[in-house]
Amino acid sequence: MGRISFETDEYYHIYNRGTDKRDIFSGGFDYFRFIRSLKEFNQVEPIVSLYIKDQLEKAGKTVVVGPLHDEKLVEIVAFNLLPNHFHLILKQSRDGGVSEFMKRVSGGYTRYFNYKYKRSGSLFQGKFKATHINSNEKLLYLSAYVNGNHKVHGSRKKNKFSSMQEYLTGKSILCNPKIIIDQFKTVKDYEEYAENTVKEINEVREDIKKDKME
Repeated sequence: MGRISFETDEYYHIYNRGTDKRDIFSGGFDYFRFIRSLKEFNQVEPIVSLYIKDQLEKAGKTVVVGPLHDEKLVEIVAFNLLPNHFHLILKQSRDGGVSEFMKRVSGGYTRYFNYKYKRSGSLFQGKFKATHINSNEKLLYLSAYVNGNHKVHGSRKKNKFSSMQEYLTGKSILCNPKIIIDQFKTVKDYEEYAENTVKEINEVREDIKKDKME
């Protein structure tokens, strides 16, 4: 895969997995820590590490981010976290936004994970992977793929570490689901579209497996 030149106001599918396919989330707190990284590192003005920030706040000190703290590097459209990998859909809000955002998130989470589990070295399988979403049709399709990625990998349960709940409830915590939802008559219509898309993906995957066995 060649290098991508990220353009402002364009959409990208971002994904990565653990090195050697290892788990990158070993418990509920790990998922919440990654989600918190997605939220707090998404600002133009850099913040201190989340660990240092927490220690300062515990000591009763106010952490001042800076006058530009409301300016975002990216707009998060969708996410899904699974034990050994993650998927994001991002819209770049500023020049260099995607690369800077992912550098902060990946680096910060790796330091947290290595410290917690007493390990060293790389956690992710190289630099994050990215594909340019160059049409609205592809954006809708990938939103369904990302939101339902746990089902693509065989899970029948809801994944609380997916943005799908934000899409269905309208309660925006991390994402801006309106980019997708507003293109459907109702939330239920989108839910059906996403379920059908995942079903089609799984059917294709099964056909590929059968072809390999014959």
